[in-house]
Amino acid sequence: MRSMIQESADLGRVINSPVLSREQQVNVMTALCAKAKMNDLTTNFVGTVAQNRRLPALVGIINAFLDELSRRRGEAKAHVTSAKKLTAGQLKAVSDVLKKAVGTKLSLEADVDESLLGGMIIKVGSSMIDSSLKTKLQQLHLSMKGIG
Repeated sequence: MRSMIQESADLGRVINSPVLSREQQVNVMTALCAKAKMNDLTTNFVGTVAQNRRLPALVGIINAFLDELSRRRGEAKAHVTSAKKLTAGQLKAVSDVLKKAVGTKLSLEADVDESLLGGMIIKVGSSMIDSSLKTKLQQLHLSMKGIG
């Protein structure tokens, strides 16, 4: 885990470094693509992004591409944040319920936020369902103060 965090920090430095030349950034990103066994088209694209000094925008580019791909496939995108990591069975159950509710294919992304204490937050498009214990406690706290 530490090595992944260190590699991520190192990659962040490469991406955001004004000190590294274009050629150095292209070389580093090309080597990373080769290590990850990415195809030539992807490697060339990342190299072009590096050559044009647009590496800080790469994450946004990837997310925009994935969003467009989901849209073309007719998929809705759902994001589930839970207090603990959900098992494969729990993720499938959530996915099945959401597919019925949305009525279309669904791309499910899951995160963990231990500060929720329990429950989960589900976002589908612009809709959000918050059944987290943290939110319920905040609402109770506000109502006890006479604000809510």
